[in-house]
Amino acid sequence: MTDIWLKRWDDRYRQKEFAYGIQPNKFLEEQIQKFKTGKILFGAEGEGRNAVYAAKMGWTTSAFDISIEGKNKALELAKENKVSIDYQIGQLPELKYENEEFDAIALIYAHFPSSIKSKYHKLLSKKLKEGGIIVFEAFSKNHLKYRNDNPKIGGPSDLSSLFSIDELKSDFENYEILLLAEEEIELNEGLYHNGKGAVIRFIGRKK
Repeated sequence: MTDIWLKRWDDRYRQKEFAYGIQPNKFLEEQIQKFKTGKILFGAEGEGRNAVYAAKMGWTTSAFDISIEGKNKALELAKENKVSIDYQIGQLPELKYENEEFDAIALIYAHFPSSIKSKYHKLLSKKLKEGGIIVFEAFSKNHLKYRNDNPKIGGPSDLSSLFSIDELKSDFENYEILLLAEEEIELNEGLYHNGKGAVIRFIGRKK
């Protein structure tokens, strides 16, 4: 990842206000209540709203991101909510997660750079136990028209950083698909996710 990429996120998370709010993503909130608590990993977790929610629900919670500013906000939020999260900074291949360590992995608007996103998905899959769950929500390739109409909805501006159903099937090929769909949804998340957008939602169980 480039210094420009890192600077973008540090600048965003350095603001006093939480960029995407402090409430969990609605899809994540609905889905993880369906599964037995265990050990969960959040990728590209930013300011920690989803990781903190999972910790409050009884999950043993880990998270990673490239932004130290995001981590600082996440730990602040965790302290306010009287929970603990293990939060690592760095690029995924360098982080010390074990294979088959986690019962669940959550990727909520984890738009990794297009050059590494499939590699990261496959690497993350190795960290998930057999029978473990992926919870995924991110903008689809049809999202650009929504972004052009309403920049406040946010999301990447380049097509290659967005997702398709076929891409998810390829990246997570050894999974029982519990849900895989493209949907139009209304987002109201902090400063940067507001309005209608097109997303891919995926719930998969590792075989």
